[in-house]
Amino acid sequence: MDIAKIGQSLEHAMSGGIDYYERRPGIHQLIIPIFHEDGDMVDVYIEDSPKGEGHVRICDFGMALMRLSYAFQVSTPARERILDSILINNAVERSDGNLYLDAPIDHLYERILQFTGCILKVCNMRYWNRETVRSAFYDDLSHYVETEMKQFSPKRNHVPLERDPIFNVDWYLECNSRNLFMFGIGSDDKAKNVTISLLEFQKAQLPFISLIVHEDMDDLGNRARRYLTNNADLQYSTLGDFTERGIRDVVRISH
Repeated sequence: MDIAKIGQSLEHAMSGGIDYYERRPGIHQLIIPIFHEDGDMVDVYIEDSPKGEGHVRICDFGMALMRLSYAFQVSTPARERILDSILINNAVERSDGNLYLDAPIDHLYERILQFTGCILKVCNMRYWNRETVRSAFYDDLSHYVETEMKQFSPKRNHVPLERDPIFNVDWYLECNSRNLFMFGIGSDDKAKNVTISLLEFQKAQLPFISLIVHEDMDDLGNRARRYLTNNADLQYSTLGDFTERGIRDVVRISH
């Protein structure tokens, strides 16, 4: 690593508070006046780049994803896609949790700002707008059913009434010859549609037990929540509640 060239590249930036020091041979930590919401400085390091002379690798040695994990788990394909989109849009890559960006020394300052901006976006994934999170909710629910509930032979978009295909079920499960109809609820409109479907299934005297998984039950309007509660068998106020005890409940109510 050509420290002299790095110093020259950061000369003007150093007057604004940016500095660096050697942590161990070949690895320098940058001191940057950019902070997380709790006051901790953003962790950024530079080391040799595989691209060779004239380049350095800006990286964080896994600190951003570790910080994110304290409040938000990147544990499903939907959340992986959100993370990947942030990285791709900022030309940042990852390997075994380490986020990095290979930069030409002549443009090091600009790339450092680009990298730290990406780190802040990653660490604040949990604050993304509700529509993004809501789309992730349905994907997260589907992922859980497909991977953790295989014993119940889940079928997606099940149509119990052939004459009325408009009334469908998000997931059909079977346990001990019992039919379970499961729905994900992320909005008042979805709650109202599910209530209508439940009423139609009851009118047709179908034998079933309904399971309702909410993104956040407290977000529903009073009317939508009341109508749904009056017609549903078992509800979970959040996806976390469902993943914690849903399988156990399915077995229990199916005996």
